[in-house]
Amino acid sequence: MFDTLKKFKIMGSRTLKTGISVFLTALICGFFNLPIIFAVITAIVTIEHTAADSIKKAAVRFPASAIGALLATTFYGLFGKGALTFALVAMATIAVCHKLKLDDGILVATITATAMIPDFQDHHIVSFFMRLGTTSIGIIISTFVNFFLLPPNYSPMIYKNINGLYNHAGLLVKRIINEVTAESKEKTRGIHRSYRQLTAHLEKTFQLSRYQREEWKYHRHSKEEMVAFQLSQRKLGAFQQIAYHLGNIQYVQTKAADFTESEKGLLHSLSDEYARVLHDPTHKIREEQFQMVDQLDDVFWKWKEDHVEKETGYRHHLPPQTILIYEMLCFHDVLEELQNLSEKQRHIVEKCYVTQEN
Repeated sequence: MFDTLKKFKIMGSRTLKTGISVFLTALICGFFNLPIIFAVITAIVTIEHTAADSIKKAAVRFPASAIGALLATTFYGLFGKGALTFALVAMATIAVCHKLKLDDGILVATITATAMIPDFQDHHIVSFFMRLGTTSIGIIISTFVNFFLLPPNYSPMIYKNINGLYNHAGLLVKRIINEVTAESKEKTRGIHRSYRQLTAHLEKTFQLSRYQREEWKYHRHSKEEMVAFQLSQRKLGAFQQIAYHLGNIQYVQTKAADFTESEKGLLHSLSDEYARVLHDPTHKIREEQFQMVDQLDDVFWKWKEDHVEKETGYRHHLPPQTILIYEMLCFHDVLEELQNLSEKQRHIVEKCYVTQEN
């Protein structure tokens, strides 16, 4: 049933685990005739992305909840059930947990503390241990469910994101070159927005990679899965360099008149080749690209020698035109590294496949 829900994208695994945690928590509290609401709220807010995070944060949330319950009991005894009590309990819980570096438990502790106030019994000590107990049940159940049930596998999403990043970069490099060599700069804002989306997508993929590494500390995985993941991380590292050069190119202040028609044609042709390599899963570089890079290298030194002097007499070591060409040359260097990485990846995968068959 769980696989069917995930297949049709009705619910994600984290949503399912939250529902199961709430169900088990409510069932246990109901069986022992304990207040359910505190435990259920805790179970909802304590489901994490990975088992590792769940275990680490559970160790923080329990003492934080105890502090919140203790502060609620203290302020209720001093001021009764009033608005001032709610405010003081919330502020004191946040301040104390932050001071004790229990930041991951602040939300649960504050909810526990403020939710206790309306239902305090005559025996404050009994209320304290009862609320702390129900909150602990929510924390423990959600941690066990997160650890044992539906362990997440972020690898497929990581591989899909990496392919999407390279495709996005291929389109963006063509768009940027068209823009920096054009007469009009009306679409610059759209390029900057596209680049921000690219970097945000890259950061999200790095985050998923961290989740996967943390998850494998507690769940078994095959050698082939580990090899594929490590190769994807190297590919992600190469893309980080590509994103860096794209970021530099988009801010180069050039005009169409700065380049000859042959130079603009060379830049456009080379950007098309770069896009083709980025879209190609094997990242194979054609001989035509190496020839164009050699031509661009000659243009770079020509610009460096002939166009350094400005009308004001101020000497620029790297005027905008040379910066653009330099970044395009660096871009090619990264693509060469990417091609070599893809070849190594193919050999490693073939070796693993042969080893597995034997």
